[in-house]
Amino acid sequence: MPGYDPNLIFDATGGYLRQFERLVAIMAALRDPTTGCPWDIEQDFDTIAPYTIEEAHEVADAIARKAWNELPGELGDLALQVVYHAQMANEGGKFDIADVLGAINAKMVARHPHVFGDESRDKTPEQQTADWEAIKAAERKAAGKSERVGVLDGIALGLPALSRGIKLQNRAARVGFDWPSTDEVLDKIVEEARELEEARDSLGPDELAEEYGDLLFVMVNLGRHLGLDPEASLRAANMKFTRRFNYIESELQARGKAPKDSDLTEMDALWDQAKAAGVK
Repeated sequence: MPGYDPNLIFDATGGYLRQFERLVAIMAALRDPTTGCPWDIEQDFDTIAPYTIEEAHEVADAIARKAWNELPGELGDLALQVVYHAQMANEGGKFDIADVLGAINAKMVARHPHVFGDESRDKTPEQQTADWEAIKAAERKAAGKSERVGVLDGIALGLPALSRGIKLQNRAARVGFDWPSTDEVLDKIVEEARELEEARDSLGPDELAEEYGDLLFVMVNLGRHLGLDPEASLRAANMKFTRRFNYIESELQARGKAPKDSDLTEMDALWDQAKAAGVK
């Protein structure tokens, strides 16, 4: 007998708890070694992890585009990833979906003593953030993850580089390792740009990559000082570039051309035309 209710898979009635149970049952059926999907059966944590990251980015993309009609589907895809990992863990006797949900529920209650405990709610967002980090550090120490709980401990290596950069800088800033204003950051950008120029002319690819990374890291710091999210800002710039290049392609098509039939002068003029037309 399977470890799920087959009837539940095709029963779309009921509220969100019933629908969640249905998703868990569907995932178990897909992984059933006898009757499941061959592709799903052969997957493991390593092969599914990239899809998990991809689905999270698709959620962010739908939000950035304000595609609210698409967001439920994207969130569903992301929820499937959680259930997928939990199902594989359950098969290996590691943990199950109840452990996953229990862990996050316990964490949210423990990290919000001002909501679920007796601490005062009269705190600024900055103080709440500082308290959150202090609780996390205490949790890491209690779990014995490190004899020395470092300021930068626990920031996931798998984060997008821009997102991880701002988290590293925020952590360092909380203990005073930060420039006092954007003026110093801008000066550092100029310095790093000059070093990159020198590396381009005199150093090898490894040194060039290092200098380029230094410049990107300082650009992240500038965004942080300006109160901007570098990841979101770059995502918006990517979308703007896409819309304007689509405009160029449309205008070229009206002239009976494709981009490969054009040249930089013509396409650059169309880019300026797109800007003047308010394409953002």
